[in-house]
Amino acid sequence: MSITTRRGFVAQSAVLASLVKPLLSAPLNDGDLGVQLYTVRDVIKKDPATTLKAIENIGYKEIESTDFAKGDPVWKALAASPLKLVSIHVNSASFTKPDELKARFADFKKRGFQYVVYPYVPDSERGGADVYKRLAAALNQAGQLAKADGLTLCYHNHAFEFGKVGDTTPLQIILSETQPDTLSLELDMFWVSVAGHDPVALLKQYRGRVPLLHLKDKAQGVPVQFNEKVPESAFKEDGSGSIDIPAVLAAANTAGVKNYFVEQDHTPGDPVDSLRQSYKYLSKQFKS
Repeated sequence: MSITTRRGFVAQSAVLASLVKPLLSAPLNDGDLGVQLYTVRDVIKKDPATTLKAIENIGYKEIESTDFAKGDPVWKALAASPLKLVSIHVNSASFTKPDELKARFADFKKRGFQYVVYPYVPDSERGGADVYKRLAAALNQAGQLAKADGLTLCYHNHAFEFGKVGDTTPLQIILSETQPDTLSLELDMFWVSVAGHDPVALLKQYRGRVPLLHLKDKAQGVPVQFNEKVPESAFKEDGSGSIDIPAVLAAANTAGVKNYFVEQDHTPGDPVDSLRQSYKYLSKQFKS
């Protein structure tokens, strides 16, 4: 390469870098920070409105709901709350009934949700590669139904998806056997870490296919495993565990994550207090 060409290349690269850098370093917006209601499952049933108001007062702006039964008082409280309904975890049994699922998707769209999530493969339904290929086929079908209602279907990972199935893993099967425009991924950084993987690496690997992220910290010393049998003490408030959350957030920001949900499966006391502690830490990372 001649000196003139090299100089031109360097100058062009500098210009491109100046254009790309602001995009990649765009600040996280706290309007995209929410709560997965599974965290408060033991208190929200007692007084839904008060629990949602407490979440709002902490500073959270969005909600990822669990699959409450039709007519549950929580629905009325959610409709009256200024918290934005973004995503909902749908009972996995519904995915075996396409007609029922179609009706439910239409209802979720009317309520204002943007995402529906397949949350968990029950232990009794796990198996070999063929099992996950059949699940992928069902998710492809469900994803098409979701798209028809203007929704995006996501799959939420745990730890077992990273265990070996032959020369691959359940997660690799599910994502390779589905289309990116019919199934996205809700990455749970806690379970990724429990399985011995780096959430940052997964965000980079599946860049553009991870619109939702679960922010959940992990205690020091949790052994690598491919199941969900961890002690309750393994779940920590964000910023008080072993996961490099700033690195995860930076990777998520460049990978196209749109919404962030704090979820803590078990808390040492009042789950609202744990949500408050996580928000105190995370609010320093998100711009208001």
